[in-house]
Amino acid sequence: MSIRLGAVEYLNARPLVYGLEAFSDLFTLRFDVPAKCAALLHEGKIDLGLIPSIEYLKRPDYFVVPDIAIASKAAVASVALYTKRPITAIRSIAVDSSSRTSIALLRILCAKWFDVEPNFIKMPPDLSAMHKRCDAALLIGDRALYTEHEETTEFQKIDLGEEWETMTGLPFVWAFWVGRPDILSNAHIEALQDVRDRAIENLDAIADQFKPENLDDDLVDLANSYLNKNVHYRLDEKEKEGLKRFFEEAVDLGIAPTSSALRFY
Repeated sequence: MSIRLGAVEYLNARPLVYGLEAFSDLFTLRFDVPAKCAALLHEGKIDLGLIPSIEYLKRPDYFVVPDIAIASKAAVASVALYTKRPITAIRSIAVDSSSRTSIALLRILCAKWFDVEPNFIKMPPDLSAMHKRCDAALLIGDRALYTEHEETTEFQKIDLGEEWETMTGLPFVWAFWVGRPDILSNAHIEALQDVRDRAIENLDAIADQFKPENLDDDLVDLANSYLNKNVHYRLDEKEKEGLKRFFEEAVDLGIAPTSSALRFY
């Protein structure tokens, strides 16, 4: 049976769908921004989504594909707060309107780590426009990865993955494959894991193929380094522990109504 997959076009998600066309009998694939991908899953318009991790808590019957995630052990490079002010002086933050997990993480860090209570204002991801309205700006995905090389150096880049690891000592899981119960066979699961394993052996090729057009050579190197060093693709015990802590912190702040144990296919 062909399963409808939803994923994002960010560079960090490409290793989880790279070569998926070899399994066209098992999957169809569409791309959207993270928030849209999650919404499609909630609405039943896709069967399995590579969704922001906080979205797992939206439904009590969701299941997770085992051993696959987009995660970081420290600095992630592609989820960051850009500010011209010291963190303690920030009173308002413009947040990328396509984000869900990153906003939840930022709210946790502000409350539990930075000790600030800013207003959060959703805006399109344009750093200049965001800073005209707010003290700081949250960017995610490829825009955050490449922004520091495109903008002036007047902004301080605060990496949220690094701040989470410093606060908790744990990895952070940004996204994973989530779907409704009873939709995946062992063949589907094995195919998704095989895609991941093959992609890990070809990260440089993936970075080169899916980099933005007209990148300078140093940015090509940045894309390669990002896939090889900043993110990884396994959902091991430490990652599960990091997810549990993230869910608990989200519930504590009222970001999510209740936490939930991970249920695997």
